[in-house]
Amino acid sequence: MSPLLEVRGIGKAYGSVVALRDVSAVVGAGEVTCVLGDNGAGKSTLIKVLAGVHRHDTGEYLVDGVPVAFASPREALDHGIATVHQDLAVVPLMSVWRNFFLGAEPTVGPGPFRFLDRRRAREVTRAALADLGIELRDVDRPVGTLSGGERQCVAIARAIHFGARVLILDEPTAALGVKQAGVVLRHVARARDRGLGVVLITHNPHHAYPVGDRFLLLKRGRVLGAHAKAEITPAELTRQMAGGTELEALAHELRGVTG
Repeated sequence: MSPLLEVRGIGKAYGSVVALRDVSAVVGAGEVTCVLGDNGAGKSTLIKVLAGVHRHDTGEYLVDGVPVAFASPREALDHGIATVHQDLAVVPLMSVWRNFFLGAEPTVGPGPFRFLDRRRAREVTRAALADLGIELRDVDRPVGTLSGGERQCVAIARAIHFGARVLILDEPTAALGVKQAGVVLRHVARARDRGLGVVLITHNPHHAYPVGDRFLLLKRGRVLGAHAKAEITPAELTRQMAGGTELEALAHELRGVTG
């Protein structure tokens, strides 16, 4: 059975700057693939290629085993690949249900006299959120009044409701406290358990390891390591993420300076 999404040796350059070189990864149904790396590692470029914002220059991008080259995020979405960016693409002053259906509002009425079906929109929003375990008593409240974790969860529920098979999450816990990060990771696990393939972009191995099934570590646009969960411990994942031997060399140097 083909993975939902796969990239094989893809590369992307912007003029003379090589952002990705020979990167391969697999995203299976019911799995979380975590992409880790510091700033400048190539995570953002990889997201843009997967989401259809930019086309890759080299290598192969396959969806359900079929090569693709998306010309826009709309094409990626039509293939069931939804991306939740850090800014979440929400309108803070609009209600939760209006944000949930933004651009795809349900209507009622005949022909040219159709109008927004507010009742159905509210009911569907409540049901979709509850289905993912998100309990919001008032979907009429402005989405900007929700916590960061709650806004992330609304965006995840929205993507799932509109048919996402692969969910790409761009640093969903980066600006959150411990408790709110835990809420988001819980819903990532629920999306995985529903059979979605999840790509979790993060710089935090402590957030990645509890939910991850595969780990792809990037450094300066190249693959630093690719591991299944059974092949790596949390400590080793953190060590590789922190620079491994480079960090040990720095520690030795600092001991020499302080000594």
